[in-house]
Amino acid sequence: MTSFGAAWIAMSMAFGLHVIDEAATHFLDWYNPIASRIRARLPIPFPPTFSFWPWFLGLLAVTAILFALIPLAISQDRTIAWIAIAVGVINVGNGLLHIVASMRYGRRVPGVISAPLLLACAAWLLVAAARAI
Repeated sequence: MTSFGAAWIAMSMAFGLHVIDEAATHFLDWYNPIASRIRARLPIPFPPTFSFWPWFLGLLAVTAILFALIPLAISQDRTIAWIAIAVGVINVGNGLLHIVASMRYGRRVPGVISAPLLLACAAWLLVAAARAI
């Protein structure tokens, strides 16, 4: 197996674990009030707010897609390398947001337990994708 394939598998597993971490620690109870305050100050309806089941099922679908793409990652298809860059950048940002928010609020915010693993796997995926292109 290539380093890229292994990095994609690790990213898929870390993302799935992060989804479970967020769901188990009631992420939306923390996120939605913050998103609502931001939305009140912007002229556009952003960032979105969510109810549990659509949010959770959407993230489970993303996790399933990541796992479904493992064969392409193992074969090092160039298209998947470009997708990996997007996945990596998004998840570096996601992991950093959880960690920075925890420092800002002086407590563990929902999802922060798995955030370092998500961040590490996303960084590995970015490096592996850059080498595969």
